[in-house]
Amino acid sequence: MKKFVYWLLAIVITLALSIYQRMTGPTHPMKVDIELRGESYKVKLPRSGVQKDEVVMLKVVPSTAKAQLHYRQYPTTNDYTTVDFEWKDEVWQAALPVQPIAGKLQYYLTVDGKDYLKDEPVVIRFRNDVPAYILIPHILLMFGAMLFAVYTFLLAFTRKEYGKWLKITVATLFVGGFIFGPLVQHAAFGPWWTGFPYGTDLTDNKTLISFLFFLAALATLKWKYNKWMVGLAVLVMIAVFTIPHSAFGSEYDYEKQELGTAR
Repeated sequence: MKKFVYWLLAIVITLALSIYQRMTGPTHPMKVDIELRGESYKVKLPRSGVQKDEVVMLKVVPSTAKAQLHYRQYPTTNDYTTVDFEWKDEVWQAALPVQPIAGKLQYYLTVDGKDYLKDEPVVIRFRNDVPAYILIPHILLMFGAMLFAVYTFLLAFTRKEYGKWLKITVATLFVGGFIFGPLVQHAAFGPWWTGFPYGTDLTDNKTLISFLFFLAALATLKWKYNKWMVGLAVLVMIAVFTIPHSAFGSEYDYEKQELGTAR
C-alpha cells in the first residue's frame, strides 16, 4: 500500500513539474487578449515553427475586424514588415516567412488600429521537424528519470531500500539526456551539444548538472549518510527542471549568417 502511495505521489509531482516547465518555456504559445468593440477574445500566438512558413491564426476574432501582422528578424534593428491578415477558411490568417535553422522572428499585431505586444513582441524560433522515433523516447525517458528520482527520494527518507531505483534513475537520465537528448538537438538544429563547454543552452546544462549530482549520489551509495546525497540530487533536479526548456539555446546570427547561441 505504501509503495502505491509513493508512486502516486511521485507521478503527481512529476506531472506538476512537467506542466510547469511546458507552460513557462519559450516555445509555448503566447496568449493575448484582444479587446474589440467591448468584447475580449483570447488568441494564441506561436513561438516555435518548423521549416515552412508559420501561419498565425486569430481563430476567435470576428470576420468584420481588420488585422495586421508586423515582423522582423531577431535580434536585429531592421524595419518591421507589415502584412494584412486574410479571412480564409473561417479564420484570420497571416504567414511568417520561414527562417534559417534556429533563426528567429519577433512580431506583434494590430487589430482595428490597436497594437498588441508592440513593446514586448513575440519571438518565434524555427527548427527542423524532429522525428517522433527520436522525440518520443527522449520525452518519456526524461519524464521517467524525474519520476524514478522522486520515488527514490521517498524511499530514501522513509528508510526503504532504494539502491536499485537510484541506479535506474541514473541510467534513465543518461540515456534520455545524453543519448536521445543530443539526437533531438541534432535533428532540430544541427549541433549535437550546445551546453557547457560549447554553449549556453540551459536544457543541456541543467541535464549535465543534474546528472553529476546523481553520479555523486551513486558513487557514495554505501556511505551511511547517502540518503542526504540522494535528497540533494533530487532537489537539484527539481530546481533545474523548473528552468524553462530550450532557453538560451541555438540561435541564428543574421549578421554573421551562421548558427550560434542565444545572446
